[in-house]
Amino acid sequence: MNILAVGDIVGNIGVSKLKKELPDIKRKYNIDFTIVNGENAAEGMGITEKNFNDIVKAGADCVTMGNHTWGKKEIFKFIDNPKIIRPINYPESVCGKGCKVYECKNKKIAVINALGRAEINIQTDNPFLTIQKAINEVNADIIIVDFHAEATAEKQAMGYYLDGKITIMFGTHTHVQTADERILENGTAYITDIGMTGPKVSVIGMDKDVALKRFLTALPEKYKIADGESFMNACIFKVDDNTNKVVEICRITR
Repeated sequence: MNILAVGDIVGNIGVSKLKKELPDIKRKYNIDFTIVNGENAAEGMGITEKNFNDIVKAGADCVTMGNHTWGKKEIFKFIDNPKIIRPINYPESVCGKGCKVYECKNKKIAVINALGRAEINIQTDNPFLTIQKAINEVNADIIIVDFHAEATAEKQAMGYYLDGKITIMFGTHTHVQTADERILENGTAYITDIGMTGPKVSVIGMDKDVALKRFLTALPEKYKIADGESFMNACIFKVDDNTNKVVEICRITR
């Protein structure tokens, strides 16, 4: 089984790039199941219903979120759709689900989305303990975690914590694809960040001139999505159908 994880969709330019590239990637690499992080699809802040529908229509089986989950109020209209997952470590009373199980090629695939706490100013439950609880309760052949976190150290720590307990852990949020993909000692496939899908000449998707002004002046200049050429980051995980373990990891940039 080939599982594809696509890096954070940034703005309409990122959605358009996904729509252009995803069908071809799925055909070329015989992708069976696709996860797309969509929390920046609405011009960098949240996701609209149209964004969500476009991402699913392009070929996503599951859309994960992050710290901008509630950036657009209309998400409350579709947060209970089976194809969208919000971070699991929000309080249990919050609408939506942080773990869902999907059927694919006679396998049960559990996808868990969690939000890091280091350098992210959102009060959430401990992601380590919350994910562990979900793992204990879920019934699945393959377990995948999208850990949406800022700090590399927190992501690496989570990888080691989950090693041997899940099939795949990939990081999102920082929008820069890392070159540290590997299979950990106890068999879990890991990469710190799968990158982003959006404007190429940008500062993590934002207009570079605006970003530079913020850094040079320390003034609260409003960010805006960059224009121009776009690119797509993703990662393919090849899972052995007999062991349910990843045997190969391949990063993609288009």
